Amino acid sequence: MKRTNLMFAGMSALFAVLMSIPFLVPHAGFVALVGLLPLLIMDRIATLSGYRRFWIWHYLSFVLWNAATTFWVCNATVGGGIFAVLANSFQMSVIFALFRLSKRHFSGVLPYIFLAAMWIAWERAYFDAEISWPWLVLGNAFATSIKAVQWYEYTGTLGGSLWIWLSNLSLFGIMTALSDGTWSGFNRKAKAAASAGCIIVIAAPFIVSSLIYGCYEEKEDPFEVLIVQPDIDPYHKFEALTQKQQTDIFLSQVEKALQYRKNDSTASPLLVLAPETFTNDAVTNSLSSGRTLQAFDAFLRDYPGVNILFGASSYTYIDSATRPSHTARQLRSGRWIESHNSALVTDGSGNPEIFHKNKLVVAVEKTPYPALFCKIDDLLGGVMGRCIGQDSVSLLHYRGTDGSVEPFGCAICYESVYGEYFTGYAAKGAGIMTIITNDAWWGDTPGYRQHLRYASLRAIETRRSIARCANTGISALIDQRGDITEKTGWQEKTVLQGSINKNDGLTFFTRHGDITGRVCNFVFWLLLAALAVRMLVRQPRR
Repeated sequence: MKRTNLMFAGMSALFAVLMSIPFLVPHAGFVALVGLLPLLIMDRIATLSGYRRFWIWHYLSFVLWNAATTFWVCNATVGGGIFAVLANSFQMSVIFALFRLSKRHFSGVLPYIFLAAMWIAWERAYFDAEISWPWLVLGNAFATSIKAVQWYEYTGTLGGSLWIWLSNLSLFGIMTALSDGTWSGFNRKAKAAASAGCIIVIAAPFIVSSLIYGCYEEKEDPFEVLIVQPDIDPYHKFEALTQKQQTDIFLSQVEKALQYRKNDSTASPLLVLAPETFTNDAVTNSLSSGRTLQAFDAFLRDYPGVNILFGASSYTYIDSATRPSHTARQLRSGRWIESHNSALVTDGSGNPEIFHKNKLVVAVEKTPYPALFCKIDDLLGGVMGRCIGQDSVSLLHYRGTDGSVEPFGCAICYESVYGEYFTGYAAKGAGIMTIITNDAWWGDTPGYRQHLRYASLRAIETRRSIARCANTGISALIDQRGDITEKTGWQEKTVLQGSINKNDGLTFFTRHGDITGRVCNFVFWLLLAALAVRMLVRQPRR
């Protein structure tokens, strides 16, 4: 038993290392194609030996993997980081426990089909769950290996999750046949077919992706952008500088970069980007009264065709005798306030547009199941975030000197992790995409690098160029193949000026959505129903 425990401890650690490498090491996504093998091997040994309480080891494996890849969340909130690791690991462990249960009632490869379908169905459900943390979706392992997954424009990220499962299960099947002597019983044709099938599963996506990458050509339709990275410490944002000082610093950076087009009424449209939550003086009931917006509008009078996109902690004031929503906070009798994490765009004409972030970070921005937890939060003194987002995606617009109006999409921070949600911008007509974020909360950890790379996956899925503005970095320009063409450094006060190409075409994934997730969801529920029937039928009659 002691030897078995030591072996399981080593294999748990090996699993965590192999599955963490793709998220931490650039261009190492291929490691995920074998990363699940230690877990599958452990399960087989536990089954053959009749090992009890194996759940301890598969839960430990998932905890180690989650901790190694997302430990940086603790930089922003220790409690939230620990909860994210333990809770996410628990859900993964429940999936594996159901798989082990199915092995008692299913035979052959069926339990493994059930495992892969169940895992991917869970990943799909996680994108829309009230408590949502899809950071470690398996398909995200290729975020630094984009030349291997150009076919995400057809399948989305869950296509990568399916590839990882098929690869690991194919290799595991051959290893199992070799270990139990079944392989020697195969004839040459069977051995060749099994080997060729495994090679095709692993190699074919690489080949297909390479062909797509090499053949893809962007249509030349450039649009100018200017990304301002102010590098302001969010933990001491208003202790060190007033909002006016921050606005003045931002405008001085813009003015210096755009001197060449001052008062040029023939200049082409240009979009200036400021990061998420740049200001906190936006009131949705009276946007024009915001001092930051007023300063931007005054500045833009000298710069025709220039638009400024900026993030804001915005607020809506409501006069009501009763509470207007579960998330509203009371200021005084009959006066309430609702909060938002928003993006605003203005061209100086006094007609700004606003978009409220939809995919909110649980606890920090959002109180899940507000009917219940807002009451608990009130008792605790209001420690959780209570932002209200939009119900669906909407577009913002930039305006040119000739009066033309063009739509674009703006994903705010965490929203860039949600692939199918992100396609909504392209589906509604966005020719380019922007991302505004503030990754400074995590410090100099893998968190901001992972977040940047996920934007490349969104570019592939939608074939939309992306201008990404981050408060402390990394800001970047990303083309339609997901390549980062230009980027800034970390914790660098700078500007990044360039152009990205517009595109009005719709990818298969944008038009049809997550077919991989839907099919796996159907297979999961079908097999779960079959499992329930098997369990009921085998129960002794009373």
